Amino acid sequence: MGKAITLTRKGTSKRAASRARRHLRIRKKVTGTAERPRLVVTRSSKHMVAQIVDDTVGNTLVSASTMDATIRGGEGKKTEKSQKVGELLAQRAKEAGISTVVFDRGGNQYTGRIAALAEGARSGGLEF
Repeated sequence: MGKAITLTRKGTSKRAASRARRHLRIRKKVTGTAERPRLVVTRSSKHMVAQIVDDTVGNTLVSASTMDATIRGGEGKKTEKSQKVGELLAQRAKEAGISTVVFDRGGNQYTGRIAALAEGARSGGLEF
């Protein structure tokens, strides 16, 4: 048996490489269309960014993040802010005429802040 192909670069952690592999595996199956765009979640240690993307054209239709002025100055834990990002994204999506999306968690596990963002988007009226 041959050696397994790894996606690690010099200085990249094993955790980051595992997340990159999961993300590639997800992106093989998940694509956004004009009727049902893709909700992309990007998570860092401090912030959350969520975008709704039409992959046929490659445009970002709507976005929200914890760096928005309404969320950034607010009180609360990162999980609570992530839920607010989901609600804000859903509100902006409604204004843009988007009601259904495909969820792309970006290789992250569906727990904690990722799940809070998804729950906030669902409570705001988005369907996935």
